[in-house]
Amino acid sequence: MIGMLRGRVWQRGADWVIIDVGGVGYRVFVPTGVLSRLPGIGGDVELHVHTHVREDSLALFGFLAEEELRLFEELIAVSGVGPRLALTALSSLSPEQLRRAVLDEDVATLMRIPGIGRKTAQRMILELKGRLSRTGLPGGVPVTGETTVADALAALVSLGYTQGEAAQALAAAQRELNGQRADTAQLVRMALRHLAG
Repeated sequence: MIGMLRGRVWQRGADWVIIDVGGVGYRVFVPTGVLSRLPGIGGDVELHVHTHVREDSLALFGFLAEEELRLFEELIAVSGVGPRLALTALSSLSPEQLRRAVLDEDVATLMRIPGIGRKTAQRMILELKGRLSRTGLPGGVPVTGETTVADALAALVSLGYTQGEAAQALAAAQRELNGQRADTAQLVRMALRHLAG
């Protein structure tokens, strides 16, 4: 199973990217939020990958942060939610919006995701609520009030870093925190250390 790819962006599509790893191109499906944060053609990238194997096909789904991958894997564990629908969910809502909708039992927000009706939304809430804590995404940075990784990402982009650079630095900061609480300012400082090093 492929768990990680590191290489150069070779080609991009509406919901996929081809990563050239040592002369082999891997087509990886990604949420639109991840696609927008990737570097341009020829840029270096590292993706956390879920390999989905069926009798007749093999598909790769990629994420910049390990926490996004874990949320994707939680979603596909829900009865009736396959990898394409999970990808659509993560393209329609940010991981934080999705987590909040589940924890707040907000069926209406989940139903805004194309392909998710009332029954699927209710099933998602039922099956995910116990696995997603109020302190953050599985293995992610605990959330303090409205503080989110998205705020730190926006701050880094406003400082002149690309979305891809900022996202990778924040992922490194999240790994360093290892579940400890952090606010936006702390996350930005930690990410800046990774960007400088």
